[in-house]
Amino acid sequence: MIKKITLTCFLLSSLFITAQETTDATPETKSSSWNYLVQPYLMFPNMKGDTQIRENLPALSVDANTSDIFSNLKMGAMLYLEARNKDWAITSDFVYMKLGQDVSPDKVVQNASLDVTETIWELAGFRRVIPMLEAGVGLRLVSIGAEANINMITGTNHNPNITETWVDPIIIVRSNHIIKDKFIANLRADIGGFGIGSELTWQVQAEAGYMFSDLFSLSLGYRYISIDYETGSGQDYFAYDIGTFGPELRLGFSF
Repeated sequence: MIKKITLTCFLLSSLFITAQETTDATPETKSSSWNYLVQPYLMFPNMKGDTQIRENLPALSVDANTSDIFSNLKMGAMLYLEARNKDWAITSDFVYMKLGQDVSPDKVVQNASLDVTETIWELAGFRRVIPMLEAGVGLRLVSIGAEANINMITGTNHNPNITETWVDPIIIVRSNHIIKDKFIANLRADIGGFGIGSELTWQVQAEAGYMFSDLFSLSLGYRYISIDYETGSGQDYFAYDIGTFGPELRLGFSF
């Protein structure tokens, strides 16, 4: 635990030191000045994977149907912020989703439902490597609340619930393009966890859009984020190996 906290603090300190150094630098040209993006967005998520609450209860298999994409989202709030100049970028991405999904029955589960509250906040710093590619590191705070209603074939009913919070270090690559000052094309991928928080977490994003003016843009995208996390034992055991994925609609305001 001490090693995890030390590494987390080191990565977070590195991000802020980098941000301070780039902010304190005196801009020599227009290209070195900072620009800002505020981007509220909405994701329409599906879920697929397995989760288990308590070792004495069976794992629940979740496979959300694409046709139920809108009904899966009970509540959601997403906000992306970015400050950047020619070579550096600092980003913040906040995601809150409350999802509800029926669970597939099996040999021991007659029927079950699962409510998942997923809160994710990511802070990252990027450095342009080549004109078409940026590399970065970041920290992703993840909080998962899971509540299940499980009806067993034996006739017993269980309502386990748990909330777990952890921090994942992540490594990121991305490519952002503005084509002919109007069209937006963005790709991004990251991987992290490494046993410090999650056993493994990874994410891919693709986005295409249009800049209606220097101030306003609109884009459509698709995101897949996978989290494989396991902790505790007995009544405190929790395993969460689920991918959350779906289309996104983003409104961008540039300053």
